[in-house]
Amino acid sequence: MAQESESVAATSGGEGGADPRRWLDAEEKAAWTGLVALMLLLPGRLEAPLQQEHGLTLFEYLVLSHVSEAPDRCLRMSELAALANGSLSRLSNVVKRFEQRGLVRRFPDPADGRYTVAALTDDGLDVVTRAARAHLDSVRLLVLDPLCTADLNALTAITGKLGLGPAALGG
Repeated sequence: MAQESESVAATSGGEGGADPRRWLDAEEKAAWTGLVALMLLLPGRLEAPLQQEHGLTLFEYLVLSHVSEAPDRCLRMSELAALANGSLSRLSNVVKRFEQRGLVRRFPDPADGRYTVAALTDDGLDVVTRAARAHLDSVRLLVLDPLCTADLNALTAITGKLGLGPAALGG
């Protein structure tokens, strides 16, 4: 990897060339590579047990979970899309499938009919409650349990500094 970085820097004018970019040093490259692995590998590892045991993708689980935690198990679709980190069109497709399965129902927001509300049914609550156990086990095994308190605090601080902490998801 170090040779690769040196060859990229050499061919791009780094290290003494005219290129003003600050190329990654070994410490930065290790941090970046670890973050990329986290972004690319962790979602699949969290999704596998949900898919195998409950037929849910991670996104679908997050949708059901966020609605289950909302007051009266109801959320505006736009707010739900932001919480689940998905587009409104992707969310609409998922919620349509959930409606067909009797897990969610949609209706105009009584406070402002321009918005649509997604509401979790009792069957939907049952599905997400069962799936939550598998998700929690995966989160603990893959993320939380390997970290000490200092690591957890550092992770929270890092995600906050990157604008990816709980506030980014509205929580």
